[in-house]
Amino acid sequence: MTRSELIEKLAAKFPHKSQQEMEAMVTTIFAEISKTLQKGGRVELRGFGAFFVRKRDGRTGCDPRSGKAIKVEARHAPLFRAGKILLDKLN
Repeated sequence: MTRSELIEKLAAKFPHKSQQEMEAMVTTIFAEISKTLQKGGRVELRGFGAFFVRKRDGRTGCDPRSGKAIKVEARHAPLFRAGKILLDKLN
């Protein structure tokens, strides 16, 4: 599902709200999740899952085109872990 499809579904589910209002809500939710992750925080949505950040150490990688060794810098990677209710619905 894309962001625009999510906005359309929400607008259809809540006909008293305009599509612009739904777009503002989705944008706000994503922005708040992003801000929290940038600060190193964790966002947990009960029954759905949790977003968090994990630090990945630097390492030596391999350039697939040339085969030469390259240095990969340390970085922070956002991760998502599905909650129990979501996993139960999927399985």
